[in-house]
This record gives sequence, C-alpha cells and structure tokens, in this order.
Amino acid sequence: MILCGFLGCSALADVPPGQRAEVEHLIAYLATSHCVMIRNGKRHDGEEAAQHVRRKYEYFREKITSTEDFIARSATKSTMSGRPYEVQCPGEEPLSSADWLLAELAALRSNRQDQ
Repeated sequence: MILCGFLGCSALADVPPGQRAEVEHLIAYLATSHCVMIRNGKRHDGEEAAQHVRRKYEYFREKITSTEDFIARSATKSTMSGRPYEVQCPGEEPLSSADWLLAELAALRSNRQDQ
C-alpha cells in the first residue's frame, strides 16, 4: 500500500488486464456497426459514438474496475444531462446502449467459452 501514498489508490484502478480486450472489442463493435448512438437527442454514427465512448473511458478510467463498469460509466448516459444513450440499428427500434453493449459482451464471452 506504499504505492498508494505516491500515486493515490484510484490511479491504480482500471479494467483488469484480462478484460481490456473486451473493452476494445466493444468500442470497435460500436465503431464498425451500421447503428447510430442517440445522445441527448442527436444521432451519431458508429465511429463518432466510439470516439465519444473512448474519451469518456479515458476520463473515468481510474474509477472503472470491470467491463460492465466501463459500459455503465462510459457508454450509458450523458454525464451532463443524465439522459440515457440509445443505439438504433437499421430497421430496428432503439435500445438502451447499456442493453445493446451488454448483449454483445455476453455474446463475446459465450463465444470464448465455446472455443
């Protein structure tokens, strides 16, 4: 715990190494999707949405301790307005971004277990 004195314990927090690939996968999944993220009533293509989520991840990194925490802090709602984010894919109704990303995370983990 001496290290905490120099750096502050929160500086040591981040997604565990075994889950960092999951975070990167989710950001890439968003960037390459044909879906839009609706933030504060404005539509953003996948690349714009991914850039926004990555910036929030970098900002909140010290408070994020799991992939699920990454989703909750970086990709779920506006920090300013508190309004939830939604993802709308072509021909589908909008979903909460949390549900959309958690479904992809579950699929990713399931695929890894099947291998």
